[in-house]
Order: sequence, then C-alpha cells, then structure tokens
Amino acid sequence: MPLHELRQAQALSQDTLARTLHVNQAAIAKMERRTDMYISTLRNYIRAMGGELEIIATFPEGQVKIENFAN
Repeated sequence: MPLHELRQAQALSQDTLARTLHVNQAAIAKMERRTDMYISTLRNYIRAMGGELEIIATFPEGQVKIENFAN
C-alpha cells in the first residue's frame, strides 16, 4: 500500500502528520512520493500514525522477522 493511502486510511492529513513529526507539510508530500528512504524515516512516519514497522524476509520455507532495525 502506498504511504499516502496508508495515511488516508488512518484518516490523517499531511498537515496533521507533519505537525506530529515536527516538519512541514511539503516534507510529508515529498516523503510520500519517494521510492527509496531510510528505514528510520519510514519507522518514524509509521509511528506518527500510531503504528510500528516490522521488517519481514519471506523465503519459500517461511518468514523471518529482521530484528536489526527494531528500535
């Protein structure tokens, strides 16, 4: 799901999310258009919406949660 759709599903505006993250609305718009970003940036975006980010590697044998990025 694209980030802007995730934010909209949470009934949050870019402005509301920007205030939570202490950035301007334009920064949120730019972030939502990016195809590549730091995991910490994505984690902060998700947390600002009240969620937690988990990184899962999927293999034919099953899934593994990657813990290196949990903070």
